[in-house]
Amino acid sequence: MKDAIAILTGGGPAPGMNTVVGSVAKTFLQKDYRVIGLHGGYSGIFSKTPRTVDIDYAMADDIFNRGGSYLQMSRFKPTNDNFANDFNLDFFVKNNIKLLVTVGGDDTASTANRIAKFLEEHKYPVANIHVPKTIDNDLPLPNGSPTFGYESALEKGTNIGRAVYVDARTSGNWFVVAAMGRSAGHLAFGIGTACHYPMIVIPEMFDKTEITVDKIVNLVVSSIIKRKIINMDYGVAMISEGVFHELSDDEIKKSGVQFSYDDHGHPELGKVSKAHIFNEMLENRLKSLKIKVKSRPVEIGYEVRCQTPVAFDLVYCSQLGMGVYQLFAAGFTGCMVYVNPEGELGHLYLKDLQDPVTGKILPRLVNIHGNKFRSVVDHILCYITPEDYEEARKYVPSPEEFDFFRILNWEK
Repeated sequence: MKDAIAILTGGGPAPGMNTVVGSVAKTFLQKDYRVIGLHGGYSGIFSKTPRTVDIDYAMADDIFNRGGSYLQMSRFKPTNDNFANDFNLDFFVKNNIKLLVTVGGDDTASTANRIAKFLEEHKYPVANIHVPKTIDNDLPLPNGSPTFGYESALEKGTNIGRAVYVDARTSGNWFVVAAMGRSAGHLAFGIGTACHYPMIVIPEMFDKTEITVDKIVNLVVSSIIKRKIINMDYGVAMISEGVFHELSDDEIKKSGVQFSYDDHGHPELGKVSKAHIFNEMLENRLKSLKIKVKSRPVEIGYEVRCQTPVAFDLVYCSQLGMGVYQLFAAGFTGCMVYVNPEGELGHLYLKDLQDPVTGKILPRLVNIHGNKFRSVVDHILCYITPEDYEEARKYVPSPEEFDFFRILNWEK
């Protein structure tokens, strides 16, 4: 019987999933391995009747440049009871599987390590190599390397964002745009910067003060007033959905949102429109200030996850997929494949990225102290400073309440 590998995709989609799967398949097929794709993420391994597909070279070639994931994804996270009662060891033994390839985020990687340990305990050691992905770009890869899918999501989000800004200028309105980013504001900051939005709000900005609903809204109002002062009665405010994760329970109640949570304990932000919530709060604030501005909400979310990968991700994900074989052939297991900005292959162990105390992978945040971010704050964003107070009093009685630096407790 041929040696085989199994490959699955877990978590949520990111552009480049099929590129990784197709490249892994092509590489191993050339080495005379059988390649078995698992539908349903990890759920198939904990089922007596897993949904599988044999991936041949023609299929790999057909899917590699497509968006989405040919292998259906799942956020299934096995419990200890699942391991004790439902694990399908026969799937690995009968198919002569030598390697499990997992494509997903840090939760997917953690489960892969648990499966590898379980198989070793049952005297059927199987190598496992993980390919990390997230459009949030918040996995702390060395040398600032992006996570795959981010560049494609940024490109799609920017296409939408540019059209929104043109609409604002054309119609003389304001828009409130919310972008994905559970723990970090990379996508929101990237889109907002590319589109020259006059206000960008990401969780990292609140490093010296607590995030509150009022502060988020006041930052947008600050931008609206500043634009009025310079005779530009339109604009777009970009707000990262990650600010919701940092709000206290009391502040979340103030927003009026009731969240449900996924299997990993994360609020299911995709079930509500953050843009709609922020826009309603903004409208209420403007009404109380008697400032006449029309604002509209736009959500940039699921539209970017299954975007056709751009050239960067097609090349990057191909390298990651081919790198899986190189690491496996060299005897590596329990690791992530990594390609540095120069295109050199490497590997990372989950423990290398984990916090030594909590065991969690700390997200890579936007560096708000670096030149890239500070340049945007200084030269693209529009907001009130003390020099604007006199003019701002035409619109609000207390302009210092909307001073950008005072809101964030920053020194100018």
